[in-house]
Amino acid sequence: MEGEVEALNRDPSPIAALDVAQVVEHYDRILRAMDRQPVIVGHSFGGTFMQLLLDRGLGAAGVGLASAPVKGVRDLTLSTVRATAPALRNPFGAGRAVPLTPEQFRYAFANTLSPERSDELHRRYHVPASSTVLREGAFANVHRATPVKVDFANPRRAPMLLVAFGEDHVIPPKVSRHNAEKYATRTPTEFKAFPGRPHFPAAPGWEEVADHALDWATGHAINGARERRRLPRAVAHQSV
Repeated sequence: MEGEVEALNRDPSPIAALDVAQVVEHYDRILRAMDRQPVIVGHSFGGTFMQLLLDRGLGAAGVGLASAPVKGVRDLTLSTVRATAPALRNPFGAGRAVPLTPEQFRYAFANTLSPERSDELHRRYHVPASSTVLREGAFANVHRATPVKVDFANPRRAPMLLVAFGEDHVIPPKVSRHNAEKYATRTPTEFKAFPGRPHFPAAPGWEEVADHALDWATGHAINGARERRRLPRAVAHQSV
């Protein structure tokens, strides 16, 4: 995405056109062009993209903050349904950019903060969500072919940390914990929960989360980075 929040709210058509395969391919090209692989950090659906990229053998380590799950993690909590309902309630709603009202934003992202602070965050950071991306994630477990799929036993995957927030309505801690438990390799895969935090990653106290994630990632990264090399692609693609 290019442009600031205001521009994307005025014209959200670039968001409406996105799907999972496009996003993952975008970062795949960037990572394959690097001489040294970085730590990949993703929040919410960005955590799903992080898992998909690690599954391709990219990244020196990965951190998912309140990461949305991949296919095979079957938790669907009532709070998740409520938080994502604006984008998912229309069965023919793919290909749209769906905004949240200030009230919906507070429930989904800033439920531990005051209404005034939540409204400030909504004005500063909110952009509409891609309904296609959200639907591909939400319904991954009912489709045989899905772009939101990894090999949980992939021995080439870099170390990964999944971080959960205790008061998260979008991705409750048990979802992240079950996601981490799905991985069955000797590659380090850890889960860490921080109580009292909402889905919004920069809520007060974010420094503790950032310090833990940075310390873990730098301590587990593969030689600090990987040398660039040609790697096979392991993620199913959808037609665009």
